Parts: sequence; C-alpha cells; structure tokens
Amino acid sequence: MHQTTACPLDCYDACRIVVNENNVIKGDKSHPITGGSLCPNLNHFDDFTRIEEPRFQGKVVSMDEALQIVIDVLTKSNPHKTLFYRGSGNIALMQRSMDHFFAAMDAVGTRGSLCDGAGEAGILQGRGINHPLSPSMINEAEVVVVWGRNPHTTHSHLLPFLKDKKIIVIDPIRTSLADKADLHIQIKPHCDLHLALLLSRFSIIEGAQDEEFLEKYGSDYKEFYELTQTVRIKATMEAIDVTLGQIGAILELIRGKKTVILVGAGVQKYQNGAEVLRAIDAFGAILGLFGKHGCGVSFLGTSREGLELPFRSLHKTVPIPTVNFSLYETVFVQGGNPLSQMPNSSKVEEEFDKAGFKIYFGLYDNETSRECDLIIPAKTFLEKEDIRASYGDFTLQKMSKLRESTVGISEYALSRALCDHFHLLIPEEDECLELLSHQMEIVDGVCTKKNRPEIPYEEGFATPGGEFEFMDEVDLSFSKEEGLFLITAKSPKSLNSQFHRSSGVYLHPECGFEEGEEVKVNSKAGSISLIVHHDGRLRSDCALIYTGTPKMNTLTPSLLSYEGENAVYQEIKIKVEK
Repeated sequence: MHQTTACPLDCYDACRIVVNENNVIKGDKSHPITGGSLCPNLNHFDDFTRIEEPRFQGKVVSMDEALQIVIDVLTKSNPHKTLFYRGSGNIALMQRSMDHFFAAMDAVGTRGSLCDGAGEAGILQGRGINHPLSPSMINEAEVVVVWGRNPHTTHSHLLPFLKDKKIIVIDPIRTSLADKADLHIQIKPHCDLHLALLLSRFSIIEGAQDEEFLEKYGSDYKEFYELTQTVRIKATMEAIDVTLGQIGAILELIRGKKTVILVGAGVQKYQNGAEVLRAIDAFGAILGLFGKHGCGVSFLGTSREGLELPFRSLHKTVPIPTVNFSLYETVFVQGGNPLSQMPNSSKVEEEFDKAGFKIYFGLYDNETSRECDLIIPAKTFLEKEDIRASYGDFTLQKMSKLRESTVGISEYALSRALCDHFHLLIPEEDECLELLSHQMEIVDGVCTKKNRPEIPYEEGFATPGGEFEFMDEVDLSFSKEEGLFLITAKSPKSLNSQFHRSSGVYLHPECGFEEGEEVKVNSKAGSISLIVHHDGRLRSDCALIYTGTPKMNTLTPSLLSYEGENAVYQEIKIKVEK
C-alpha cells in the first residue's frame, strides 16, 4: 500500500495523493470523496519551477547564511515594527509554526481576509458558529442551489454528489453547471441580498416556512418578515433582473424537498458582504434547512474550527487587505504574494518599496519575491510531515513525507531554528503532529475531525439564545456608479497568483470590442491595459478578470467590508475604452 498525503493548496477539495513508483503525483483512487482525480494544478505540480537556493540581494547564499541574515535583521528590528504576513498558498496546519515564532517575538501579524471574511462574519452573526456541510450530507439532498459558486473550477470533487438532483444555479455567469441545471437565474452582480430577501418574503407569503423549526429555533422570524416587506417588489426585480416567474420557479422546485444551498465567495466581495450571507442564511432558516439530513446552507467553513493547535497566535494584528508595509522596519512574507493579490496594488507597491528589510519565504518567485532583499526557499508538501484540515468539509488528513530533498527548509524547521537562537520555547515537531493526529478519526475511509457534528445545528445554534438570529436592519440601496460590474472569479488553470495565470479581460461580444483587441480598463483606483477575450457566458453589463491576472488589482479599491475585515474586490465598477 502506498503512503498517502493530502494536497495543501487553498482549495475546498483537499485531495488525497500518492506518489507512484516513478515518483509521479497521482490521486488516491481508494479515497471515497476525491476518488483519484486531481486538478490541473496538481497534475502539473512538478512542471512549475520552484525556488531552489536562498538569495540575498540577488546573489545565491547558503541556507546557513540566509538564516544568519534573518537572525541579524530580527535582532536589530523593533518587534512592534516587524510585520509577519502569511498568505494562504499552503493551508496545512504546521505552517502556523511561523506564527508561533513571531508571536513569541511580539511582532505584528495580520487579521481579516482577502477571500471570505465578510461572508463568515454574516454567518457568525446568525448562527454563532460556521459549519460547512460534508459531501455525505449534500448527497442526501433532493435539490441543490448553487449560489455564486462554480464547482467545476473550485470544488470539482463535489460534482459526483450533485448527480441526479434538481439543480438551481444563481450566478451572473452561465457556468458549466448552469448549462445543465434545471434552472439558471443569471442575476445582476451585487444583487444577491435583494433576491435572498425576496425569496424569504415570498416563502412566507406562500406558506412555505417551517413553523415547527421556527418556533423552536427562529422565533423572531415575523419581525424579519416585516423587514422583507420594506423591499419594493416590482422595482427590485427590475433592478436585479429577476422575474416573478423565476422566483416562483425556485420556490416550486425546493418546496417540501431536502434542499442544500452552496454559496460561493463571489457574492460577498462587497462592503455589505456580511449582510448578503446573513440574508441567504435567513432564507435557509425560513425554510427550516438547518439541523436536518440532506439540508443546510454551506459557505467556506473555518478549517481550524474545533481544533486544538500547538502554536501561539499573534495578538498584535492589522487588517490584511489594508496593510501599510511602509510602517515596518522588517517585513517577513510567508507563502503569499501581496503585491499581486492585495487590492489597490499600485498603492501597495509604493508602500512595500518604502518598507525596511524584506524577506520572502515560499516556493515560487512572484511579484513580491522579486522586491525582497532575502529569499528563502520552502519545502514542498511532499518533503515534510504535516496535517491538513479543510474548509470544504470536516476532513483532517495526515500528510506524510513522500520525497527526500535537499532543497529548501520547512516552516517548522525555520521556526525552530529561530526560536532556539532567541531562546524561545516551541513544542517538538513530533509533539505537534501527535497533538493534531489525536484529533482525527477514520469514518468510512475518510479521516475527519473527532469533534465534528454529524448533522450541523441539530441541537440549535451557537448564539446566546440557541436560536438563529435574523437581521433586523438592512441597506437596500443600489450602486449608482456607471460602468461594467467587475467579476473576480477563480481561474480554472491557476490558484490566485500561482501556476498558469490568466490574462486579459473577458467581455460579452455585445460589449462592442473585438476579440484580441487591446483596451484600457479604468476604475476609480487605477488603470491597466488588457487584451479582450469574448465570453458569451457573461451578462453584457459585466467584465470578468480572473484572480491572479497580473496587475488586475490596480483596479480594485483599498477598502474593508463593514463586517469581517474582508477585501471588497467587486465593490467598484469599471470602464473599458478602446
């Protein structure tokens, strides 16, 4: 039997992997969820050129020399002026050993999110805790609503669990799943809040609410219904480009059926992103979808939820979407690419240039590494021991070392070397792995968290009263800004700024630009030149620029969501000019 590991990339799937006799990465066919198939990124993982040697100011140095440079820099640096910026390119748990070191040093870390913080904040307000749904729960559903999510790109191993179900897709893009769905609502972007409120309102009007559930776990729903009555039906439907017939079709398909709503991150990339998820959750609560087999609302879960970690957390933090690098004498970037992925990248580049000594620790060269004084190569996930949790379900998998390599250093080894030099305590590596391993169990061939709920919210919610807490106010205004809605979706061939990055701007042919034409794309934040690609799957009032497209965040605003300290990439509209 081959030893296995798990993919650590920032993805729902958490594929289980083997390395065959030819040292080639393959999917583990025995795994009942991921089933042996891998995404393009993993299938070509060894094709991508990694950083193999440390570099100091452009010159190759030994690992010992690199470590000494780090020690010398940190010895002179004021901890309050030392920033540790950890990206999410690798989300395995031993990555947090570097958090432990910088926390012990009393350095500054980051909080908030470039991805899902607003949506999670809305979920926590309503439910008190954010649980995802396991594939087995989804498999029991009769109807699945896929809301602003494209599983073909972001969660491909979920697709077999959607087979033979009624599928409703709510998305401004006609995705592959939308083509096959029983119903596709091609909603206007930034209008999901309004649709969710209308669905709750019409559910109650038609008597589709679950009175038994609401009496026990949602007794304030009548006050919420009064809030939904402030939505002007005709004007709102016109504004969001959804018809009364389509709302009726949604409710007809789900009424009396076991229903799951799968929500993607795109719906909450706005300042009011928390309201959007809270409103979708409220619709689920009105229908009584929580705490039952084959039912629920699932967003991105929190992979560390319920786990005891062996490492310290940084207590001095700043919001990650709006970090001002120029305030720090030393900047240490681990596994991230802020110069590409942070919003308002022109401003970020200026501030990063003004920062003091800059260190990059990761696998691949990128915009950020090229601006750093010291580059330290990391080990790949195949070259070290780790534990991988998931935000797509409750899996918790051991990551065995499957390859020997003299290239790079692991996160734990680097943290251990620094802790030893500065006389700081850190648990032994074996102790850390053992602590994490004791929190997993095997169920039906899948390693999962021991303390996972069999049916999330079966005993109520983690709120003070144990009930779902409905929103009691909402901002129903629409943006009056002119231009095209910007959609920043995941690319099928890259993972943010890793691997085969996309290029260009995707527009509907009706927008009036020629395929291959170079255009100027403008926003209030900045301007870039891109090549036009035609995409008939889009609405004609939208422009799609995939995350990871070089320079695309020149266009995005340096703003935070009202709740959750999340980046709000889609808050602005853009204009395209010849």
